[in-house]
Amino acid sequence: MARKARIWFPGAIYHITARGNRRDSIFHDFHDYQSYMGLIGSCKQDFPFFIHAYCLMPNHIHLLLETKEEPPGNIIKFIHSRYAIYFNKRYELTGHVFQGRYHPKLINSNDYFLKASRYIHLNPVEAKMTSKPEHYFWSSYSNYMDGSEEKSILETSRVLSLFQEPCRKKYCTYVEQIEKRI
Repeated sequence: MARKARIWFPGAIYHITARGNRRDSIFHDFHDYQSYMGLIGSCKQDFPFFIHAYCLMPNHIHLLLETKEEPPGNIIKFIHSRYAIYFNKRYELTGHVFQGRYHPKLINSNDYFLKASRYIHLNPVEAKMTSKPEHYFWSSYSNYMDGSEEKSILETSRVLSLFQEPCRKKYCTYVEQIEKRI
């Protein structure tokens, strides 16, 4: 049976998630996280896209990804196939690293776009890995707080454009508000 075609058009924005096979860890140490981030940067050279927010959890990933001229499947295939080769070689394993296909949720409004970014940034807090989102190292939240761009991997301007000045402060207040998650 053929897979159902996924909706895609240039400029489409997705909240992308992918989980480790059998919910196993896909990141064991700093080098693993750094390798995944490096693959995002390498992929951007071949398939330009924007990352508006990210969070790499020990057994899954969240990306708020905006396509340009390539569908998200090409982007995720580039990153995940190379990461799986790296991971299996490093840990002397075989087989799947990720559980099934990645999951893209099409973002169809500014409200949903902001809620997805907040959800991504609060993921480590909800998982009780940290009490504040800025304390989790493998998330883009601290970049929003301090204004640093992570080696051109992260694009903060679209999120921040949805807030009035001081937009960084207002975005952080929005993220840290206690509200039911999406």
